[in-house]
Amino acid sequence: MPLSIALIAQDNRKNEIVVLAKKYYSILARYDLIATSGTGQKIEQEAGLSVNKVKSSSEGGILQIAAQVVTGEVVGVIFLMDGLNSQTPEPDCQALIRICNFYDIPLATNISTAELSIQAVAKLRDAYLIFNPVAGQGNPDRDLEMIRRILEPQMNLHTIFTQPELDPAIQAKEAIAKIQANQTEDQTGCVIASGGDGTVSAIAGATIDTGIPLGVIPRGTANAFSVALGLPTNLRLACETIAAGNTRMVDAAYCNKIPMILLAGVGFEAGMVNNANRELKNRLGTLAYVLSGAQQFFTQQDFQAQIEIDGQILEFKTGAVTVANAAPATSIMAQGFGAVIPDDGLLEVTIPVSKTWLEGINTSAALLTSALAKSEVEDQNLIRLRTNKLKLTTEPTQKLVVDGEVFDENPIEFICVPNGLTIFSRLSSV
Repeated sequence: MPLSIALIAQDNRKNEIVVLAKKYYSILARYDLIATSGTGQKIEQEAGLSVNKVKSSSEGGILQIAAQVVTGEVVGVIFLMDGLNSQTPEPDCQALIRICNFYDIPLATNISTAELSIQAVAKLRDAYLIFNPVAGQGNPDRDLEMIRRILEPQMNLHTIFTQPELDPAIQAKEAIAKIQANQTEDQTGCVIASGGDGTVSAIAGATIDTGIPLGVIPRGTANAFSVALGLPTNLRLACETIAAGNTRMVDAAYCNKIPMILLAGVGFEAGMVNNANRELKNRLGTLAYVLSGAQQFFTQQDFQAQIEIDGQILEFKTGAVTVANAAPATSIMAQGFGAVIPDDGLLEVTIPVSKTWLEGINTSAALLTSALAKSEVEDQNLIRLRTNKLKLTTEPTQKLVVDGEVFDENPIEFICVPNGLTIFSRLSSV
């Protein structure tokens, strides 16, 4: 992937390339720099930039850089040549020029063209793609190749692969720190999440209240976040949406200080997610949630719940409490109002309080109808609330699921963060 700029200067041009590096320090610092050893050492010592040094020109360093052009690691080459003393470029130089021309990589051989090249890359947005290679059931290599083909002409794309033992939120925070260190009034970098809802939610949570745009390339089983917000679930369309650059602001939330992008569920929802393990999802896809939900419906036990909201306390017996910031229609237990509004500054709370098994069946059917018709449920066995803050206590303690991750928490406090997320979208904020 083209993330590097190569810097080469023949002996009597080394001072010029140092002056150039100092002048464009803030831009060059965004890239991985590679240079022949003598040039790299001088730039490090006098301009203070970090440089990956290859061999000297006489030892084949120019050919090493040419090889990195071939493998797609270089976005541009600055090669200040001695135009007075060199009548014909040396074979290594000729090879580099030929390869740059063949692979259509910018090659600057004097200060004017070098400045034009640097100013051109300065206009590219820094984008940190956090890519989960094990998400979904597609071919990750083919997916990544398409993502790069669409996005790299539009932005300076850094690819970060998720690791099994590392929270993607940590990787996102590191990327955000780099963006914040290099952002200008005219240009702000972005973070792109590519994976399932767990990966997307973790990364999105790290961007809350940062103002840094989030791109979503869904490659999971349900892709609930994209569906809930009307974002493309097709890989190509998702990439093209990000490349277009239009953004929209939507709400976010915290659940006991855990970032919540979609919804949280206590009781039924938590049990359903907990039972739909990775093996089942790999085998059945979205049907895994349907099967798990059916199993949970017949095994879920009621519990005592207490909600504190706007200074009032409500107590009831239920088998489920669902608090949604955003949710697709398939999240049936969140559909008490017919649809969850993702940018109204409020959380939607849905609580079934059916006393019998038959009433529970009827309430579930009413929620399903509500989701399909996008209309409010009229059911006396259903409590529906809209609020920006609430506290929930259960007896006994129930499993809690937040954006697909299961926790043991009690009591639980929810708070909405209005316009907490900036996302790339086909629809811009009004």
